[in-house]
Parts: sequence; structure tokens; C-alpha cells
Amino acid sequence: MGLKDIIVALFQLDKDWTTRIVMGMLVLGVIWGLLGVIDSLMVRIQETMWSTYGVLPFTPQEYYAGITLHAERDLFGFAQQVIYAIIIYFTIKLLNLQPRAKWLLNLAFVLLNISMMFMEGPILIVTAQGFDNYFSATSWYYLSPIGIPNYSLYVVSPLFFIGWILNDAFVYLAGIWIVYHYYLASKQIKEKLPVPLVFFLMIILLFMIGYSGVTVADVWDILAFAGVVGLNVIANQIAFWIFGHAVVYMAWLPAVAAMYLLIPTLANKPLYSDKMGRVAAVLYLIFSNNIPIHHLYMVNLPVALKVLQEILTYAVTVPTFMTFLNLWATAKGANVSWNVITAFTATGFAGSILAGVTGISNATISFDAVVHNTMWVVGHFHAMILLGIVPEAMAVLYFMLPMMTGRSWYSIKAAWVHFWGYLIGSVLLDIGFELLGLDGILRRAEIVPRVPYIIDAENLATVGAIIAELATLVWFLNLVMTLVKGRALKAEGLSLGQLINTVAMQLDWSNAGFSLRGIEIKLNHSRLSKKAIAGWWGIAIFGAILIIISAIPLVLVGDASNPADPLEWAWISLLTLGIILSAIGALKGAKTV
Repeated sequence: MGLKDIIVALFQLDKDWTTRIVMGMLVLGVIWGLLGVIDSLMVRIQETMWSTYGVLPFTPQEYYAGITLHAERDLFGFAQQVIYAIIIYFTIKLLNLQPRAKWLLNLAFVLLNISMMFMEGPILIVTAQGFDNYFSATSWYYLSPIGIPNYSLYVVSPLFFIGWILNDAFVYLAGIWIVYHYYLASKQIKEKLPVPLVFFLMIILLFMIGYSGVTVADVWDILAFAGVVGLNVIANQIAFWIFGHAVVYMAWLPAVAAMYLLIPTLANKPLYSDKMGRVAAVLYLIFSNNIPIHHLYMVNLPVALKVLQEILTYAVTVPTFMTFLNLWATAKGANVSWNVITAFTATGFAGSILAGVTGISNATISFDAVVHNTMWVVGHFHAMILLGIVPEAMAVLYFMLPMMTGRSWYSIKAAWVHFWGYLIGSVLLDIGFELLGLDGILRRAEIVPRVPYIIDAENLATVGAIIAELATLVWFLNLVMTLVKGRALKAEGLSLGQLINTVAMQLDWSNAGFSLRGIEIKLNHSRLSKKAIAGWWGIAIFGAILIIISAIPLVLVGDASNPADPLEWAWISLLTLGIILSAIGALKGAKTV
């Protein structure tokens, strides 16, 4: 296969316009995403080398530029572009539309990818104190504005802010294009849209509403840079954070839409409550954009306004409870095979709950006073991204790419290596971040106290990042091989649900080639059933023994003055495990649950 054939296969140039533009967005999105992953690895190396050896291999400008470029490339270049690509593809294909105004979407696509370049260069010298070539070292941060003459000693090129404006333009131009096609569909169809498509439309509206504040802030920054207008820093911050919180839902709600599509399909059951799903979509749109100040609790703003923001933040949990109850009830009792798509879908479901709980704690003023601006906050949104958003995106891409290309995945084994490596690495990374936050380490802290428990947390996060990134690299290589050498997928005449299940069957664990026979224990089912009750009581007794044993390391701790004493962890771990085993064992043995 020659270079021309590879390019045709990579960008699907032999397919229809919708597939070509969507594939272009996906390919460039993945490229920006991989670059952002490299940026994040640079940050992890800097923090680990300092905490472990007291060495800084990169300059402060490179370190802070790495953080910012990681955020910008992975959020805008990757996540935002991939989200729009997925929504565009399913809007056209599921609504059976002929795309119009192609020039508008083409323009938006070009502007977004130019904006990514403008945010990091090229160099334009500005005569001002503190100016250097690392535009992104201004840091993508809520202490906006940084880098504007007369408002900061650290000044950058206006191209940095122009890059932001081009990103804003993409959101509105591509958003208008998508909404226009929903309008065209509304004139052709009589029944209501399926719930996943309702969420897709709601998400695009959420993007355009949520970007209103940051667009104002970006234009304001440019005018202030040119000396045309003055700048109210607090008002600029509030305008920016209209986007700053909405962006969490811009990234996460596509994962919710994916769950509304995948869970009923994989469970082979209709959605438990169609109405509940539609109401949840409306509530998300209402409550996701009007709570920017809960990120500014420590700013000198009226207390009543902060309390109102706390109440409105709690309100956004209502559609979340509705959503997860609805999806849980849909999946309950279903016989679902264990395949890569199911695995990523289940991970996104559980991860979203975990990350959502930490978000509620952030929104509580009293708790925020403790963890504000610490690595706990970074742990929260990375848990949402790594354990909630990305897994659902991967679940969609694992069937969407075969759907677009007509090729089956090149390696099933590589797909499973990707899943397990990504899951383990992401969990370790997030635990490390949360521990750093509870230890009081501020976000973007290049230099931290070099004490054992902080060193352990930094290294845990770094090890997790490396494992997750290597697993993602396996996925990327599998993707390239699929586009170039993947087997033809027989999908003619299949509905979307049938295609998802067809790809899922191919990616089943039983087809991966991993053998677990050496550690399998074969039990006689009838004999197990007779002894099950006795087994539960045995577990309860074992749990009681662990509770008693847990007192030993507690006594050995002494005055417990060392917060990193492993004996304390041994005590609480044994005690917790003992309580769980004794409680479940006794209740199951007594046939009460």
C-alpha cells in the first residue's frame, strides 16, 4: 500500500462528504490529543523529578506552557472537535439528511485547527516587560486576564487571544450548522426525536450558550490589549467562568448521550423512561450555564450570591439522578456480554458517579474553603474526564469507526490491552491527584514540600499517567492498522443497533485470545448451591476475625503523630474489609438480602 492509499484510508477520501469531514475532524482531533498527552507527561516528569530528586528538568515557562497546552490541545483540539464530529455524523446519518451549506462547516473546521496554532505561536514580539515566546505560559487559568499590557507584568502576543476568538468562532459556526440541520429535519419528521438525538441538540445549544461569557471575555481582552477600553478584572473573571463551568457539561453530556444510546442497545431493552430522559435533557440545559461563581467562592463577592450559586449547583444534580436511575433501571436484569464496548460503557457509568460526588463536595462553600484551588479540584475534573467522558467516547468510537470505514478492528487483543491499561492508569492518576489535594498542594504547584506522603502521591499520579498513555498509544496504533489493514465489515442493511451489537460481538473477551484456564476453578453448581448459605456465614465469621485483628496495627501506631504511618492504613483497611465481609455475609446467610 502506497502513501496515497494510506492517506485515502486515513481520511476516508473515497467516501461521501459527511464521512470525509467527520474523519478529518477525528484524525486532527486525535493528533491534537496525542500532543496534549505529551504535554501532560512533561508536567508529570517535572513534578516527579522535583518531589523525588529535587531537580527541575524543564524551565518554569516550559512547565506552565505544558499545563496550558495540555488543557487546550486535549480539550479544544481533541475533545471538542471529536464531540462535534460525532454529533455531526449521527445528526446527518440518523436523520437521513443531505448536508447543506458545506462551506460553513468547512470554514469552522479550518478556524478551529488554526486557533490551536495561534494559541501557542508563531512568535510576535511585543515591547513589554516580561514578554517571552511561551504564549501558553500565561496559563489557562481563572485568574484572567494574564498577559495584557498595563494589567499584568507578564505580557504575550495578542495572537494568543485571537486564537481563543477563532475557537469561539468554530463553536458558533459549526453549532449554527448543526442546529440548522435539526431545523430541516423538524420539517420532515412527525414523531419525536430519539433521546440520544435530543441530547445531541441540547449539547450544541449548551456549547453556544456556555461560550457566550468567554467570547465576551476574549473580545474584551483584545480591546484592552489594544488600549481601546479598560478592564474590570472581576467582571472579566465571572464572564470567563460562565464558560468555565459549562465546559464540564459540554464535555460530559456527550458521554451521557452515548449511555442513552448504548445501554438500551447493549441490554437489548427499551429505555426505562423515555419522558424522564427528555426532561433530564431540558434540566441540564437550564442548570449547567448559570453557576459560574461557584468557582469563585474565594473572590470578594456578595455572600448571598455565593449561596444562590451553591443552591443552583445542587439543582444540576437532579437531572443526573434522573439519568442514572433511568439507565440503571434499563440495564437491570439484562444479560449483557463482556466486550470492549460494554466495558467502556460500564466504566463511564461508574466513573461519572464517582466524579460527580467529588463535584458536589467542591460546590459546598464550607468544603471548598478547604480544597479551593488545590489538586483536589484537578482530581475532580480529571476523574470526570478520564473515568466518565473518555470511556464513553471510546465506546462510541469502537463502533463508529467500523461503521464509517467498513473495516473491523485490526486487533481484539490490543483493544482489551487498551481498556485495562487505560482503566488502571486513570484510577492511579486520579488517586494521586486527590491525595495531593487533601495534603493541601495547590494546583499548578511546580515546587512542593519533599516529604514522603507527597512524594508517594506525585509518583503514583505519574505512574498512572504513563500506564494510561501507553494504553492509549496501543489504541492509536490499533486504529491506524484498522484503517490500513482491517478486515472488511459486513454491515450492509444493518440498523445502528444491529451494527453496534455486531462490532461488540467481535470485541468480546472470548475472542481476545487471552487464556485464563490456568487460574480457573471449576465448581459443581448443584453442590455450590447446597453449601452457599454455609459459605456466607463463613465469610461473616472471617470478617469478624479481621475486625478483631485490625486492633493490632492500631495499637502499634502509638501516638499516630506520623500521618504517613503505614500501620494506620493497615488498621483502617482491615477494619473496613472486616465490616463489609461480616455485614454482607451475615445478611446473605440469614437470607435477609
